[in-house]
Amino acid sequence: MITFRRVVEADFPLIAEWLSQPHVARWWNQEFTAEAVERDFGPVARGEEPAEDLLAFEDDVPFAHVQRCRWSDYPEELDAIAQFVEMPDEATTIDYLIGDVAQTHKGRGTRLIAALVEDTWNAYPASNTIIVPVVAGNRASWRALERAGFRRVGEAQLAADNPIDPPLHYVQRIDRPVIGS
Repeated sequence: MITFRRVVEADFPLIAEWLSQPHVARWWNQEFTAEAVERDFGPVARGEEPAEDLLAFEDDVPFAHVQRCRWSDYPEELDAIAQFVEMPDEATTIDYLIGDVAQTHKGRGTRLIAALVEDTWNAYPASNTIIVPVVAGNRASWRALERAGFRRVGEAQLAADNPIDPPLHYVQRIDRPVIGS
């Protein structure tokens, strides 16, 4: 069973370690010095930003970092993606990384995403949709989303996290199941 808890400042060294791993750095492209991690993750950990940073645990061992937020809390990003796909009110988004490369390509990402989706429905009861743009070159990520039940609903030209990537993103979507169907 996968569980989640909010990131606290004591988790920053672990996040820095994961961000430094080549398989993570390729797609996240973030600085991982102590100062950079504090700068990038501190405001969310302290509740100064509306997003959530969470650690994912399996057997009480952290193995992944996930982020989620409501699109409406970040109007610039919402406006950018809304040019390409329909964005329902209260739509949320997620992002994720598995810290140890030895834990990748074993279905764990798909299980992580599925657990995060279920947790998101509980954490955001007004949200009926999760929409995730993934840089087209990150096949492992968009395939894990599809295996977790997402479907591709479009393509978008968005700034990539890593400047070596072209702006093409595949936009994936999952809708909250309708009770009784």
